Amino acid sequence: MKKILFASAIALFGLANAQTTEKSGFEGRVFLMGQVGYESTDNNNNNVTTNNFSIVPTVGYFVSPTVAVGLGIGYVNATTKNETIDTKYINDAFKVMPLARKYWGLGDKLYIFGQLAVPMEWGTDKTKVAGSETSKAKYSSYGVQIAPGLDYFLTNNWSVEATIGAFGYQNTKYKGAESLDNYNFGLNLSNIQLGVKYIF
Repeated sequence: MKKILFASAIALFGLANAQTTEKSGFEGRVFLMGQVGYESTDNNNNNVTTNNFSIVPTVGYFVSPTVAVGLGIGYVNATTKNETIDTKYINDAFKVMPLARKYWGLGDKLYIFGQLAVPMEWGTDKTKVAGSETSKAKYSSYGVQIAPGLDYFLTNNWSVEATIGAFGYQNTKYKGAESLDNYNFGLNLSNIQLGVKYIF
C-alpha cells in the first residue's frame, strides 16, 4: 500500500515538466501562507461530538513557474466528547509539514494544484473521565498525503486557496506501545483546509 502511495506521488509530480494552460510567472518567488482547518461531526445516536482544528503557517518557494516547495509549522487539536459516559478525549500536537505543489492554470486568476505533503506530529492524548484523574499518553507520527486544491488570485500578490480531503498514509507510535498504521483514500468534503497566501 505504501508503494502505491509513493508511486502516485511520483506520477503526480512527474507532470511538473508537462504543458500547463498558461505560465504562472512565479519562478524564484517566495510565499507566506496561513492555513486553518476545522472539521466537526455530531453523532446524535450515541451523543458523541468531535471537533478538529489546525493552524499551520507555511513559507515556500517557487522552484519553477508551476512547482513550489514549502515548510509548514503549526498546531493541531482534536476534541471528542462522549456525553453518555461523561468522558472527553483531547489531542494536542505540534506539527511540521514539508510539502511540494504542482499548479495548473485554468485562467488568469484560477489554478488547481496537487499537493504532496509529509506531515509529522509530536503530541499528547488526554482522557478526562468525570470523577477521575486525567490520563495522558505521548505519541509521535509521520505520514504521506496527496491532496487536490484550488487557488484563486485576488491580486498579483494575494490569493485564497482550499485543499479538499487527502489521500494518504499515517504511522502513529505511542510510548511503550506498538505503532499504528492508518490509510485514507477518500475525498472527505467536510475536511477542507482554507488558507490565504501572499507572494513576494
